[in-house]
Amino acid sequence: MKLASFFSTTILSISLIASIVSAEDDTGRATATSLSTAFESVAKQITPSVVNISAIKRVRVARRGKQSSPDPFFEQFREFFGDDFMDRFGGSPFGGPEGPAQQGLGTGVIFDERGYILTNNHVIGDADEVTVRLHNEKSLKAEVVGSDPRTDLAVIRVKAGNGDLVAAKLGNSDELKIGEWVVACGNPFGLDNTITAGIVSAKGRSIMGGGQFEDFIQTDAAINPGNSGGPLVNLKGEVVGINTAIFSRSGGYMGIGFAIPINMAKNVSDSLVTQGKVVRGWLGIGIQNLSEDLAQSFNYPDTEGALVGHVEAGSPADKAGIKQGDIVVRMDGQKIKNVNQLRNSVASTSPGSKLKLEIVRDGRKESMTAKVGELPAQGKEEMQEEPAENDLGIVVENLTSDLSKRLGSRRRKGVVVTSIEPGSAADKSGLQPRDIIVKIDGAEIENVSDFNSAVESASVRKGIRMVVESQGMDRFVILKSSE
Repeated sequence: MKLASFFSTTILSISLIASIVSAEDDTGRATATSLSTAFESVAKQITPSVVNISAIKRVRVARRGKQSSPDPFFEQFREFFGDDFMDRFGGSPFGGPEGPAQQGLGTGVIFDERGYILTNNHVIGDADEVTVRLHNEKSLKAEVVGSDPRTDLAVIRVKAGNGDLVAAKLGNSDELKIGEWVVACGNPFGLDNTITAGIVSAKGRSIMGGGQFEDFIQTDAAINPGNSGGPLVNLKGEVVGINTAIFSRSGGYMGIGFAIPINMAKNVSDSLVTQGKVVRGWLGIGIQNLSEDLAQSFNYPDTEGALVGHVEAGSPADKAGIKQGDIVVRMDGQKIKNVNQLRNSVASTSPGSKLKLEIVRDGRKESMTAKVGELPAQGKEEMQEEPAENDLGIVVENLTSDLSKRLGSRRRKGVVVTSIEPGSAADKSGLQPRDIIVKIDGAEIENVSDFNSAVESASVRKGIRMVVESQGMDRFVILKSSE
């Protein structure tokens, strides 16, 4: 009787375990099937809105023995697309320097049924002819509505019959979360309607630096040459980004791709369509991120915020009362974490609008209101008499009127950095030859004598804070010994 009971119990336990395992298998299959169905739905929804773009440039054949110089804009993508790919096309999507025509391929996404298409500026470049192939294989000539090199975005337009153009639904990239599933769509290597999946790896990436407006979404969804200008889509089928670049050492996919947030793309495209150019807000300040040492020199307990290194005379910021050394911590109630965030937020504000800024000055918080201006269009040495050397690893000379003119500066007082010792405190601080030192720990520097006195009385161990002019803009640097 006991044996029968034991066997009954054992069989019941095995049956129960089998049921649990079977239920888990069913749950796993259901989850996988649900995800697969979601991808299928996204592909079905977005494919009709994705177009293949062919850009052709007519080229004048170079004279024998001469080659055209590489386009600086395309050269900055060499690190991301790899030498093999870039060299194969002569450093740009338009191929080598010679021949009757050069052709580049890319992707675009229809965002308005009137025929407006979003793509990358580097896809169309300065093409003489742009052709768009729709999902139904129809080919149409496109006109360039406008482009914006600062964000690498462009809008083109085609005219088509009823039903040929299907506009994609645009989402809200601000709502994207790290780890969220996304789908990249495009024509990698000319392979039409390719769909790849991945997740949002990071947000707010800056990969080029300089004066570019960057806030990239990083994803591990496979993006390859030819995907540029195509949409990055969430599982609702909404476009959340425009695929733009990859990080690669070979020219192919390495798990790191970048897309421009659709909210930024919407602002740019709206401006291009309605005004033919991108109108951006402007305050007239030069800003920089805070390092721990730099923040400590201002008695500021954090590294979040944007430090004002330069205020242009007569600018909206100047009129609002913003001063060099202020730390912008909030804009219209939104916390400012870094330079990119502030730059992009101001740029997306309409000229004429008023911004409420919260700054930290001398350890105290202050509020002020600035009326936003319009960002202007881009395009904005004498032998050393008495060099000064010191244990900071820096050599300086007096700023003369002639030297000031050659450096493109309006200043007539200060000292110019002529050389920096590698590995020194000056080298680690980010100082560069041709920088003009105008202040040390708040004291004005008019000449080498002032510089020597200020350095002698300062402590490199605690940190020496300088204001320097670099290429016409003031910024802060801090020199601190690691010993």
